[in-house]
Amino acid sequence: MPTKNEILDQITKRNGLAQDEIRRQYLADLAAYTKRDTVIYATAFTVSARKLQNIPGMLVSIVPDDVQGFMSAVHGLKGESLDLILHSPGGSLEVADQIVQYLRAKYKHIRAIVPQNAMSASTMIACACDEIVMGKHSALGPIDPQITFQTNQGQFTAPAQAILDEFEDAKKQVLADPRTAPLWITKLQSYPQGFLRICQDTIQLSKDKVAEWLDSYMFRNDSVKKGRQIADWLGNAAIHKTHGRPIMEKLATAQGLKVTALESDQNLQEKVLSVFHATTITFEITNCMKLFENQNGKGTYLRVDIQAKGQ
Repeated sequence: MPTKNEILDQITKRNGLAQDEIRRQYLADLAAYTKRDTVIYATAFTVSARKLQNIPGMLVSIVPDDVQGFMSAVHGLKGESLDLILHSPGGSLEVADQIVQYLRAKYKHIRAIVPQNAMSASTMIACACDEIVMGKHSALGPIDPQITFQTNQGQFTAPAQAILDEFEDAKKQVLADPRTAPLWITKLQSYPQGFLRICQDTIQLSKDKVAEWLDSYMFRNDSVKKGRQIADWLGNAAIHKTHGRPIMEKLATAQGLKVTALESDQNLQEKVLSVFHATTITFEITNCMKLFENQNGKGTYLRVDIQAKGQ
């Protein structure tokens, strides 16, 4: 298996012009080995902070336009089984739901392959697959929703559960000392109307969808359904403490997810990591921030003018 630096050397010797060609060749080699339709959905969220400076987070997150990206990557593929390579920080729960419904309507068997990180809503998509392939270095993440809202200082994003917990703290403190009420009233008035209900409903929906998908796909042939138990664990902010907590292969397996070790098939490991290394190089040396691509080299690519963003 060529290392990332060796792949970069191949590209550099050709003045960078071969980066698309080399990435697509590795992707075609992977599909030829597995004999499955193969699609990579990856974003530049793990490249250098300098490149991402002043780049809106939505450019590397799961957003409504991603549905069209998946449509373009799947178009023309005829197989019944899909290998979906995921590298994403997550994003919209609702868009993840739409993507899952689209892919599950087209494929009887889907295998999520996580070459490094599939977090948050990307973890949810992985849970809608029949199995998850992870390396020793790979990570999923908690699915507790993050809520973005407008404040006097601009937009602010916080865990939905943290907002609910703060409200409970306010009730307890006001009951214990009514003199604190004005302080809490001022703070809670900064939330939009119905905000607490939105937090509650979003937390419940994320757990419900993951539980449903796990039982419908990963555990469909099992007499004992583990979907609800796993979904509640993935969505428990009190356990994970931080939304970015890496859930590694051993922990994911211990909690009941059907995880296959990437290292169990040396050829598969080499081909998957070659695709991933070539993809991260694309992000590092071009203005590409997100790509959807299949084994035939077809797909969609989100590019930005980094110079225009102040780089």
